[in-house]
Parts: sequence; C-alpha cells; structure tokens
Amino acid sequence: MPNSMMSAFLGVERSILGRPWRARLDAAGEATALALSQAHGLDDLLSRILAGRGVGVSEAARYLDPTIRELMPDPSQLTEMDAAVERLARAVQAGEQIAIFGDYDVDGACSSALLIDYWRAAGAPEPFLHIPDRIFEGYGPNAEAIRTLALGGATLLVTVDCGTVSHEPFRVARELGVDVIVLDHHQAPEELPQAVIVNPNRQDDLSGQGALCAAGVVFLGLAGLTRLLRKRGWWSEARPAPDLLAALDLVALATVADVAPLTGLNRAFVAKGLQVMRNRARPGLAALMDAARMDGPPRVYHLGFALGPRINAGGRIGDAGLGARLLTLSDMIEAARIARELDRLNAERQAIEKTALEEAVAQAEAQFLKSNRLSCLVVEGPEWHPGVVGLIAARLKERFNIPSFAFAFSGDTGSGSGRSLTGVDIGCVVRRSVELGLAIKGGGHAMAAGVTLQRSKLEDFRAFLDDALTESVEAALGGDALVIDAIVAGRGVSLDLLRRVEKAGPFGQGNPQPLFVLPEQRLVSAAVVGDSHVRVRLRSGDGASVDAIAFRVVGSPLGDALLGGRGELFHAAARLSANRFRGVERVETRIVDLARAL
Repeated sequence: MPNSMMSAFLGVERSILGRPWRARLDAAGEATALALSQAHGLDDLLSRILAGRGVGVSEAARYLDPTIRELMPDPSQLTEMDAAVERLARAVQAGEQIAIFGDYDVDGACSSALLIDYWRAAGAPEPFLHIPDRIFEGYGPNAEAIRTLALGGATLLVTVDCGTVSHEPFRVARELGVDVIVLDHHQAPEELPQAVIVNPNRQDDLSGQGALCAAGVVFLGLAGLTRLLRKRGWWSEARPAPDLLAALDLVALATVADVAPLTGLNRAFVAKGLQVMRNRARPGLAALMDAARMDGPPRVYHLGFALGPRINAGGRIGDAGLGARLLTLSDMIEAARIARELDRLNAERQAIEKTALEEAVAQAEAQFLKSNRLSCLVVEGPEWHPGVVGLIAARLKERFNIPSFAFAFSGDTGSGSGRSLTGVDIGCVVRRSVELGLAIKGGGHAMAAGVTLQRSKLEDFRAFLDDALTESVEAALGGDALVIDAIVAGRGVSLDLLRRVEKAGPFGQGNPQPLFVLPEQRLVSAAVVGDSHVRVRLRSGDGASVDAIAFRVVGSPLGDALLGGRGELFHAAARLSANRFRGVERVETRIVDLARAL
C-alpha cells in the first residue's frame, strides 16, 4: 500500500475515543519490512507486522518458529536455583513428604499441577497440596496452614506464585523443622525471608528472565531437577524422566492468564503449549474445554477468556483448590464433574461481577466529576465479593483508561486489587505504601497488584496513589496513540488474510495483536447484543460488506457513536480473529475505535 495513503489516513489526530492514530512503522521500519519480504519471500502484510514488532531480517526464521531449545536459558542462571534443585533432588531420592502451597489463581494452579505431575512421574510420595481460601486465609503462605502441613509429615514446603515476602510464616516453618523453597515471579523487596527463594524479579537476580510467570519459573526448575537427577542415575528404563515438553500446555495457560509478555521464551512456551493442548491429552483441560463449549483448536483467546476465568472461578467464589486438582486428574469422569462445577461457578461469578461493576462505575464517574486530573481510581464496596475486585479493577481500567483499584471491605479491613496501564508500575507503588504504613500488606507486579488495608487508611492510600502515579500516568497517556499496523480494504477481510496474520502470533501482552484500519466505511446498521456489546454492519465504497462487533461499549463514546451513527462514514480501527461456530470458521472483526471520515 502506498506510504502516502497511509500517512494521509493516519493523520487522524482525534478519534471518537479522543486518541491520535499513528503508523506503527516509521521510515526505518518500512525499510525493514521491505528487506524481510525480499530476504524471506514473505508477503507485504506479514513483513509489516514482523517489522512492527522489532523483528530483523536475521531473526525472522526463529521468530516465525520459536523453539524452546534455542530460547531456554540454563536454569542455573537464576539466583538460588541450584540450591533449590539440590534440595528438591534430595527430597525425591529420599522419598520425603513435600507440601506444595500455591496461589489461588491460574498461575498458582498450573504451577502446582506441574510439580504434582513431576513428583508422580519421579516415583516420589504424592505431595500435599494447599491452595488458600481467598476470604479466610488471603494471599500467600500462612502459619496455620504450615503447622497443619508439618503435622501431616511434610519436611519440605514449596511455595509457587507466592512466598517472596512471607517472613513470619517461614519463621514458623523453620521452628517446625520444615525447609522452604519459593518459586515465584512477583516483584521482591530488598530484604527477603529466610528460605531458598528463586524469583527472577528478586533484586540480585541477573538472569534476565523477569518476564516469566511462576509456571515458567517452575518449568525451569524442573528442567534443572531432571538434569541433576539424570547425573545421579535416578532415571531408568522402568522410571523414565518426565517429558517436560508435554507439560507446556500448563505453562502456556499460566503465561497467558497471568498476562505475561508474549516475547522471547514466553512466546515459545505459548506457541508450543497450544500445540500440546490440541492433542487433548490432559483430561482436566479437555474436560474444561468441553465445559467452556470451545469449538475448534485452542487459541490464545481461549486461554485468557474461556479456560483461565473458569479455573479462577474456584479461587474467586468457590473451592480454591478445584483448578489445581482438575489439572492433575487422570479420571475423565471426575474431570468432567469438576469442569462442570467450575463452569457453574464462573457463571455465578459473572452475575456477581455485573452488579458490583455497576456500583463501581457510578463511584468512578462521581470521582471524575470532583476532579478532572485523576491519576488513579479507587473504589470500594462493603457488599462486594473479594473474589471479583480484580475483575472490577480491570474493567474500570479498560473503560476509563486509568490505573484502578477496587476494594471489598469486611468490617474495618479491606482486600483490594489493582490493574494498571503499560508503563505505570503499580506493584512498586503498592510496596511503598506498605513501607509507609498505609497498607497492611501488598505486592504484585507492574500491571497488577493486591493490597490489604484498614478502612481508616483508605483516603490516605487514595491520595498517595494519586500523587505517586501522576507523572507516570501522564507519560503513559501522553503517548496513548492508537498504533496501526496496516490499512485493509473491506473486501480484503477474509480467512486467508487472518491466516497470514496469525503466522506472526501468538499475540498477547508484549506482542500486540495487529490493528488494522478499514477506511471509509458506511455504517449500515448497529444493534446491542448481550448486555453491553454492539454488532454492526459496515459497507465500503466498493460495495463490500463487513460484519463487525465492539465489545463492552454500551454507554461509552464508542458505543454511542456506533448506535447513533447509522448512515455516517467512518474509518474503523479493528482487530481480526477467528470465530468458530458449529464447525464453521469465520473472521470476526472487532472494532476498537472509530474516526469520522471527512
């Protein structure tokens, strides 16, 4: 497509959502795209997408087929990994009783399942598994649970997706003679608990693997453990080493659900994990795919929006251990039963979330009326279920494009969760709030954080966040242009186009799904579907029609423009994805913004 057309069209300085539109490729990027086409015989569109993600000519082949072998580091590069592997190997060979303490989200469930499956394959005693109750125990290890596990005979505690700040619980473990290994990825303070802590985000870790989720850290640990046990002669024909590549379905699910960047090793984990998942060899995941009514092969979208939410539903409003147990089952009947229960809990969670979200949006709008210069939204509800506050925060962030926290209070104590914008590190700010005495406890990572505080400190916490985040939020919003990969004519929207685009996938956080502009589209019809979506039909000047949808936009400027703009001419910014229904696959065009065509 001619550069002049791209430049003229992307001169949109204010869209319906108030954003400028900009081309992803500058002059150097255009040159790289041309070089990719010439060197590798790639079509122009795929070359543009690769160039827009920083892929050079020498990197294209590896990018299009990422392999674990080439991208996986030596596990020993992670601080204290060798000590963790040595202790784990000793536990396997001595037949020690270990206990696994996992977080109640998808990453915690998948990490726990990875360890349990490995222990079974290694011929070691079945691990104890403890997933804490979100309401009664809260996040992370607690002394009472550790005492119970020790009483049962556990001599080694392995915490996954938690534990980096658990000073007091680990003191109790030491007193009981229980060794502790932490396999985590959350941001870490300078002072760490007394334990073997493997966390690529601890301040003295130089491995460069900070983008991994906890399941990725566990996978590296198990690779190191397999190597050490091989040196010690543990594996044999009767007891073969576990096939770690067969466990990539769990790593992929955790990586996507935890919104880890899909770059480098993570991207390879997800690409290969999706291939494993298509084989439906894990009964629990196969049952969950059926319960979620998934049609066709699993995609990144399914991991994040179909499977992940159902596993999370147990930890949010039901039995927190359901997800981890499901992922380790070999009994198809029991797997189907738990999958159905998680599906039911997810539907219940959606209803709870809908009511709370309506209240949260009203609070947010009232805050905007009081101030036109907010850096962060903080909302709370005494009747809200603690299991949905993270979802409320995510919805507010999505709707108002500003970091958001939501709290559920029980008496004087509130548990909250925050979600952030790219470039705004709320995990760091939450840790500072704990250091300043504004919060009882808290932590997380740049894009998501959890916090517990007293009601009397809520306004101080709100003011602290607003002040601490001002500069980074202004910087993030100042660069908040909608970045366009290419222009696509209406008649060009097809499965063939989608197949070409998907070669650059899997897409997700850090590897954004390509964004296209359909120029000069006449809005033929628009109607509300579901609770808050708008389905439309567009027609271009060449007569081609495109059916499209905009998700969760009713009541927003985009929704108003679609529902009130019949007959008007728009440029439509959209992403393309596959939608499979009753065995028939179609392209789904998802509108994310509009600009009036002048």
